[in-house]
Amino acid sequence: MEFTSFTLPNGIRCIYKRVRSGVAHCAMTINTGSRDELETEHGIAHLVEHCVFKGTAKRRAFHINSRLENLGGELNAFTTKEDTTIHATTLKGDFPKAAELIADIVFNSTFPAHEVEREKWVVQDEINSYLDIPQEQLYDDFESRIFGTSPLGRNIVGTSLSVERIDRAMIERFVERTYTPDQMVFSAIGGISEKTFRTVCERYFGGVEARRRGFERVVPAPSRYFNSEVTKAGSHQAHCMMGSRAYSYSDPRRLPLALLVNVLGGPAANSRLNTELRERNGLSYSVEAGYMPFSDSGLVTVYFSCEKDKLVRCRDLVKGQIASMMEVPLTARQLAMAKKQFTGQFVVAMESNESYMLGAAKAMLLHDEVDSPADVARKVNAVTADDLLAIARDVFGRVSVVTYR
Repeated sequence: MEFTSFTLPNGIRCIYKRVRSGVAHCAMTINTGSRDELETEHGIAHLVEHCVFKGTAKRRAFHINSRLENLGGELNAFTTKEDTTIHATTLKGDFPKAAELIADIVFNSTFPAHEVEREKWVVQDEINSYLDIPQEQLYDDFESRIFGTSPLGRNIVGTSLSVERIDRAMIERFVERTYTPDQMVFSAIGGISEKTFRTVCERYFGGVEARRRGFERVVPAPSRYFNSEVTKAGSHQAHCMMGSRAYSYSDPRRLPLALLVNVLGGPAANSRLNTELRERNGLSYSVEAGYMPFSDSGLVTVYFSCEKDKLVRCRDLVKGQIASMMEVPLTARQLAMAKKQFTGQFVVAMESNESYMLGAAKAMLLHDEVDSPADVARKVNAVTADDLLAIARDVFGRVSVVTYR
């Protein structure tokens, strides 16, 4: 395994990789996101991520914000539907300070009532900013339809009304219920020794009380097919999203599906969708395919925007490319090139030590192991053209659509 790992007596898992660098990255990844909210708590996971920076038993918000920034480092956080991550970047000599600060805000935040109220205004402004971005609205709309009443169908930030209803007591109950050590991974990568990493983990995380999560996530019910068109006044473009349910993180077809989606509409300029819509026909500036696996489900999407009078043409071309993936197997040469591109993108992405670390933490959180680059290459090389054909037919057999125009 690329990362060294161990588990503290309280259940917190710790993973580390030493690289030659004057910089250290570290993070606490918590297996708690918006899907773990109760119906009355919509937006609370994201609000908690904001509010952990607003004061602890020994620090005020200003001291938290200044602790690493004064050293030339940075502290940040993000929330997804399934996890919350607080991460820091510092010079390697300041790594213990970063770890101590993360431990303080994760386990000792006091959530001052006045700070919570003020941060709710910030979050509501964030919500309003998304309302100005059609593709953000479209994505939320599509997910709400495809996951139905499941918490996975709710957006991460909440609504202005739901956030307004959240108070300090609700936050404390949510943290007590979901921020349990057995659902946490502390990760680091950088020019620090294994001895230093272990010492720091034991010092700042070892004394946390052992607690286990007392609830299980509910698998979303099967979705129904839909095809919806919404008129957006004042919009200059049409925006379209197609997609379907897909495989979870634990499904062995996850990696082949990721390869398939990369061929169809990945970030490379030679993806099939970019080649067809942009390069050959000049119809769209923005077209992409994406795959988001969750712990017990997943989502595959294709998004594009275009001039309104070109919508039908673009939609037909996208459907044509999807149909091709379902009907025509890749040639040996096409498959070899697709595998080379996919593994190359993976290795290039690993050049970002922080991204590599965060991906490893997520893998440890879900699987208790981290695939090495060699493991990934081996699994990719084992994929056949027939595998991709079968997966395309399974995932794209019936595609739902939402269009804004």
